[in-house]
Amino acid sequence: MNIQVHQHNETAIAEVTSDQILIQTPDDGLQLMVDLYYQGYGEMILHEQNITPDFFDLKTGIAGEILQKFTTYRVRLAIVGDFARYDSKSLRDFVFESNKGRQVNFVSSVEEALGRLSS
Repeated sequence: MNIQVHQHNETAIAEVTSDQILIQTPDDGLQLMVDLYYQGYGEMILHEQNITPDFFDLKTGIAGEILQKFTTYRVRLAIVGDFARYDSKSLRDFVFESNKGRQVNFVSSVEEALGRLSS
């Protein structure tokens, strides 16, 4: 796992990258969030390929559990990926509603994530 720090509009944003899935369970998501939060990051970028595919199947409840923890601790999150490829209407609706707010956003590029998280 690598952490790249982006300074954008005076905001330090941690981008987490890896060749592996980093978040398999809600506890993995919480641990990653807490580790970065205690390093001083209140904004994070994760990549779709580093999150278990079960996250994107809303019936599993994993997305809800993980994102609730980010919301509770007020850590802003942008997930970068290609979400149009998912056939699930409920996931598309979830992404649409999340992107209306500022807490959790689903975006297509790191540049878009930086823009969302630094505003």
